[in-house]
Amino acid sequence: MWLKWLPWQYIVRKLARSHGFLDPIALMAYARRFSQPSEVQEPIELLRAGVVFHARGLMNSRAIQHNLDWVWPYWVERQFDPGDESFVPRAFSLTHINLTHRNWTAVGVPDSPALPIVDPRGLLTPLFDGWSLDGWIIAQDGAFLIPSQLPDVEQVWNLEGNLSIQTTSSRDGMSLQSHVEVRLIDQAPYCYLRLSATSERPASLVVSLRPYNPEGVSFLHHVELSRDRMNWAIEGEERIRFSDPVEKHTASDYRTGDVFLRLQNFEERNAIICDVGMSTAAAIFELRPGVAREIVVGVPLPEEENEKADLQHPAVVPDDQGWNHALQTACRIQIPDPQMQFLYDAALRSLILHSPKDVYPGPYTYKRFWFRDAAFLLNAMLCAGFTDRVERSLDAFPPRQTPLGYFLSQEGEWDSNGEALWIMRRWCEVAHRHPKSAWLPSIHRGAHWIIRKRDKGIQDSPHKGLFPPGFSAEHLGLNDYYYWDDFWGVAGLRSAAFLTRHESETEADAFNREADAFMADIENSIEQTRQRLERPAMPAAPYRRLDAGSIGSLAVGYPLQLWPAQDARLTDTVQFLLDNCLFRGAFLQDMIHSGLNAYLTLHMAQVLMKAGDLRFIDLIRSVAQLASPTGQWPEAIHPRTGGGCMGDGQHVWAAAEWIVMIRNCFVYEEPDRECLVLGAGLLPEWLEPGEPIRIGPAPTSWGMMEIDFQPNLDRILVEWRGKWHERPPRIEIRVPGHVPAVAEAGQTYCEVLREPNA
Repeated sequence: MWLKWLPWQYIVRKLARSHGFLDPIALMAYARRFSQPSEVQEPIELLRAGVVFHARGLMNSRAIQHNLDWVWPYWVERQFDPGDESFVPRAFSLTHINLTHRNWTAVGVPDSPALPIVDPRGLLTPLFDGWSLDGWIIAQDGAFLIPSQLPDVEQVWNLEGNLSIQTTSSRDGMSLQSHVEVRLIDQAPYCYLRLSATSERPASLVVSLRPYNPEGVSFLHHVELSRDRMNWAIEGEERIRFSDPVEKHTASDYRTGDVFLRLQNFEERNAIICDVGMSTAAAIFELRPGVAREIVVGVPLPEEENEKADLQHPAVVPDDQGWNHALQTACRIQIPDPQMQFLYDAALRSLILHSPKDVYPGPYTYKRFWFRDAAFLLNAMLCAGFTDRVERSLDAFPPRQTPLGYFLSQEGEWDSNGEALWIMRRWCEVAHRHPKSAWLPSIHRGAHWIIRKRDKGIQDSPHKGLFPPGFSAEHLGLNDYYYWDDFWGVAGLRSAAFLTRHESETEADAFNREADAFMADIENSIEQTRQRLERPAMPAAPYRRLDAGSIGSLAVGYPLQLWPAQDARLTDTVQFLLDNCLFRGAFLQDMIHSGLNAYLTLHMAQVLMKAGDLRFIDLIRSVAQLASPTGQWPEAIHPRTGGGCMGDGQHVWAAAEWIVMIRNCFVYEEPDRECLVLGAGLLPEWLEPGEPIRIGPAPTSWGMMEIDFQPNLDRILVEWRGKWHERPPRIEIRVPGHVPAVAEAGQTYCEVLREPNA
């Protein structure tokens, strides 16, 4: 206990100054002046993740730039090439981070947390944050095919049957195809890499073990080929099995250089130990001219992710991977646009992959839980028909709540309670069930936490009644009184009222009164910002100017629908963003993310679509064009390279937003009007005569729907079938370019005429 009485600040300052450093205490104090005073400066979880991230970046700076004769991952080959637009100067960069091509795609099976990832050139990282496997062709005359060094390859995410990623590359009469998938062997997941190669000249197919992954260095100390030449042992444990005995083998340590440099002056070497942790190895198989050869490499996924994982012969693969079962209840769409159709189908599978129980917003960088991401992911899963999966995930919410009622995933994020309560309500509406009894105490505590957390500060101050400053969504900026948090707080209280009404109308009414008071304070604050800014557009927080952070204030319109779609404060905020924050047709978040954001662009599109503003169409098209060949979006996209520049390379929040966007194009709820709106987002290119457009079974708050749109030259026939929870809702048809229509009670079809000038 005596340690806390030591004068730590004096000691730190004295020590820093004695060694010629600036005073760190003063620097931290000044840094904090840029944000509003907050009880939590930065969430410790994010600080911890950042330290790990930059520790690897420091290792990258030591390993890469001094060894550019090695074979490196695609992002390094591009980012370190001065002739490439991805080039990043690094003189004052202490850490070297993948800032230009954060792109990868996961494979896996439903309900397993094991998610191997594949980069844009086929580099396979089978184990989380581990080493990788790469395939090369090396010709006897010195020519070679190394996919990471090629400007172009063909890569696809195969969705039929079991998920797999296929990467095809060719050069100078050599062709290499890699095929990666996860299969179950005796209920244990096993990752397979199948390499198929041909060459017009004598050559070798090389399976190379690499001490890195798409983030950079991943230490690899000890590699050994087994006596039967069928297995690689990694760090003393057999982890990799070959379908054929390895014909030639060599390995290298850091001091000697990459194993690639040893392939021309070959020396057989079956084991290597590297104290630096940069071991490389090559398993070599002969390629006869014009004769195709296939080698399969199998990796059991780790015991901590599945205790039944076991080495099996990689040729033993079952047919049923559970995908048919997982997709049984999926909401299907049919549109005459192959790319957008593929993106929807791919997004369905991304959601299933990343919801083994908890939901993750990514397979690698973001393979952890946030309430914020979970709310959006689970809402998309509800729209997609995965109600049971959502229920399973919601069961894990109460244990994450503190005794005081805070739904805690990261400290200082005051939106989490609203998000948790809102998505519980959404599940109850769609499933047409009361909240589970095990959730009720959590709902009560969560709502009362919102009430207590509000700032009771100075009367008529812009932040009176709002949540205190918090870190919130990191892309909004430094700690502040964010409207994003506040709108979620109101939604949380309204959701708590809905969820508890069957149990206590008195308490439900009290929660609604608190929500009304909260919204009144928000609107008073926004009115003060309107007077200061001289326009109705909402900044991110009451003391901020209008900037890219205003995107967070759109939450009041999407997804929360707390205000009418035509509210001037909402539409003017979108107008500001359209005028000032678009780049190449998509929203550029120039704070933190410093890239194009697919999911935030779709937030804008949702607000515009519900307001009847056809500019939403171009935003949807732009997001579709930003997708990778495997149908994925990184969290933020480099405006010039088109590769990922921030976050996970397969950002599942973006996939979730695509599903909700497309679903809402067909049908969305207007709760305040007890109305379902059909066809409000159908794109003009989908409406060619004779091309049927369908969705279903589509879950809504009123029940399941199946909808068919049959376009003709001057009209569209709309037919629907509803399996309603109780009484049917009001049905309105608002297809762009057509005369709006309202269905009569009990009607199940309607013809809408094309507008004369459309």
